[in-house]
Amino acid sequence: MSTNQSEKGLAVVTGASTGIGYELAKCAAQDGYDLVIVADEPRIQDAAATLKEFGVSVEAMQADLATPEGVRRFIAGLDALGRPVDLLMANAGRGLGDGFLDQKIAEAQRVVDTNISGTIALVHSVAGRMRSRGKGRILFTGSIAGFMPGAFQAVYNGTKAFINSFSFALREELKGTGVSVTCLMPGPTDTEFFERADMLDTPVGQGKKDDPAFVAKTGYEAMLNGEGDVAAGWKNKVMTAAANVTPAETLAKQHRKMAEPNNSRN
Repeated sequence: MSTNQSEKGLAVVTGASTGIGYELAKCAAQDGYDLVIVADEPRIQDAAATLKEFGVSVEAMQADLATPEGVRRFIAGLDALGRPVDLLMANAGRGLGDGFLDQKIAEAQRVVDTNISGTIALVHSVAGRMRSRGKGRILFTGSIAGFMPGAFQAVYNGTKAFINSFSFALREELKGTGVSVTCLMPGPTDTEFFERADMLDTPVGQGKKDDPAFVAKTGYEAMLNGEGDVAAGWKNKVMTAAANVTPAETLAKQHRKMAEPNNSRN
């Protein structure tokens, strides 16, 4: 990384090669933060090249944060920079559609490993150092899906329920330490998520989606303001409020209508 360090500090963004993660990194770069970005695909280098155009220093790493070794390698890379992390945006995530028993268990487990295991392992390390410094901001990318039992997306929704809950718990634990925790809860967003999750043949995969740049800016600003959570867009705010007072069985039926593959219907 360049010796010309930004006065703003250092922002770390996971899952930053495309979609919301890339847009979060862009927000930080436009705001003058140097970047460390990571993803499990080579396109992270392309993202880095584009982000450098904002005049900040960008360090990119390809690592699989779904694995303990990938998390260890990434943390070692951060340590090698010798700089404290000011902003941590834990965005890396993976989806998976179809009925649970029709999924390959290895793929379902990978969703858990990416969305939960890798995320909390990374946050445990970085947030601990933030607490020691008495300074830092953390943003989790949760989802409004975490409020709904996800028929035909059961594992993914379950992982996002965990992240939504975990974020608020950690926020409470860190009160008074100088470290804030925010949870961004997007709805369907126009990214590669649905293609990667094999959900293009579902109503939600084919429906209207939010702009990832808008979603990222909403989350980024909420993080800087120290807010506990934010749902991007009024429709998602309404869905979140409704989910809190709707029986779980009803929510599961509603989710089925959105996420069941078209070829599974009678």
